Amino acid sequence: MILLSIDGKEPKLKILDTLKKILDIQELDIKMIQLMRVKRQRQKELDQIKSLRKELDEQMSVKKAEVVELSSTISQKEEKVEELTVHMKELEAKQSAVKKVEEFNALTQEMTQTERSKVQVENELSELVEKKVTEEEILVKIEESSKSTESSSQDLEVEIQNSISQVNVEGSELKAKRDKLATGADEEVLKIYDRLIRNKKDRVIVPLENRTCSGCHIALTPQHENLVRKGENLVFCEHCSRIHYWQESEEFEDEAKPTRRRRRRTTTTS
Repeated sequence: MILLSIDGKEPKLKILDTLKKILDIQELDIKMIQLMRVKRQRQKELDQIKSLRKELDEQMSVKKAEVVELSSTISQKEEKVEELTVHMKELEAKQSAVKKVEEFNALTQEMTQTERSKVQVENELSELVEKKVTEEEILVKIEESSKSTESSSQDLEVEIQNSISQVNVEGSELKAKRDKLATGADEEVLKIYDRLIRNKKDRVIVPLENRTCSGCHIALTPQHENLVRKGENLVFCEHCSRIHYWQESEEFEDEAKPTRRRRRRTTTTS
């Protein structure tokens, strides 16, 4: 159990008034925390859209480079086929002019080898052309996907940007109200509260309900409950360090006090 006395705040009413002011600040802080979570989520969505578009642009760039490289290789292979075709014609011309059998056979062997080389290059060329066609089809799909994504994401991006702008406006308004309230709050208690809410990002001044902390939901002792009821000092939860207040206090709730039910008199008959 943790207690903290506040100098100059001996009367019970004064402690409760102090917590009431901090509670008003806490409600504004919780709203700002919620707004920040919304902003982070919306910014994450925006980053995901940009990341997807960037990824598609990179894929498109890589695929274009591959198609260009294939086109260059295909051109080289076509030139090679043309060279081999010309060389075949030259060999045929020489063969028709030779008279010796040895020269004829040598030219025949060279022509056979040239023809094999030509067939091999033509096969490679055919595979490259097929691959280029496939890569170009993929490139077209990537381009279509990129255009579709850009078109569909534009409205969403505008909506997200507007949402973030609205969050910023609401956050500024809440902060202005918070700063105004903070000027009238107890400085010592406010410092303690600020430290707690920075760590927890959640309510740190909470009611004690059925002798249980409504922050960490752990049961506490009767002695702890009595101290909270008295309201003479700040009382901290020994488990989560939240500040406790008594929920039924008039300073925190406008609920009417329960009326005492009269006991009916019973008459006896003699």
